[in-house]
Amino acid sequence: MKHILKIITICLAFTSCLVKADLQQAIDAANEGDFETALFHFNYLVENNYGPAMYHLGQMHEFGYGLPRNPKKAAELYAKGVKLGEADAMFALATLYQDGKGVKKDLQKAVSLYESSAKKGLAAAQFNLGVMYANGTGVIQDFYAAKEWYTKAAAQNYAAAQFNLALLYFEGQGVDKNIEMSFIWNTVAEFNGHKDASHSRKLDERKMSPSQVKEASEKANELYQKILAGKYYGDDRRI
Repeated sequence: MKHILKIITICLAFTSCLVKADLQQAIDAANEGDFETALFHFNYLVENNYGPAMYHLGQMHEFGYGLPRNPKKAAELYAKGVKLGEADAMFALATLYQDGKGVKKDLQKAVSLYESSAKKGLAAAQFNLGVMYANGTGVIQDFYAAKEWYTKAAAQNYAAAQFNLALLYFEGQGVDKNIEMSFIWNTVAEFNGHKDASHSRKLDERKMSPSQVKEASEKANELYQKILAGKYYGDDRRI
């Protein structure tokens, strides 16, 4: 019996490796503009109920890669991926509900899907959920919740979340107003190439002394290194 179980385990592992290799082949083909090959592999994987492929094939339909744009078909594929617990599919379907593309616009469904994806650790979903809370879109406005979700995304080095955190500190929304923290997060976002972070950081600088700027710059560098090393856990009191 143990031998049978061992054989089954080996076969499942081997099959999983083949499926992942097939998915990567499809992704590589799509990135190279070989949409015919990509579609062939994605369709095969979807027919075999492979969740990640449902997201990628949905993207092909949503954005018209190698076939006419069809957000409705994309929504159907994303929904199948959602049922299989795919965070990317949850995020993609949320954007369709938010924009009313391929589905009837439903902001509450968008929030729910963003939250499901965010809880699985997808930084883009954490950021979008933070924006929904900050703006009161599909949910009661809650800057504290926005700060919490931005922080989770910022910890994954998501530049837009880092920039939005700076804005919350600058305005004192969901947190105590803190120009130093605004400067620090703007600097980190700037390190990551956020186009508005430099200007925003300079606005912070006007409210700081040279010594404060120097100290905050050092803290920003330390924070950035922590984030890159995966050692920032969201506690700004320790920055």
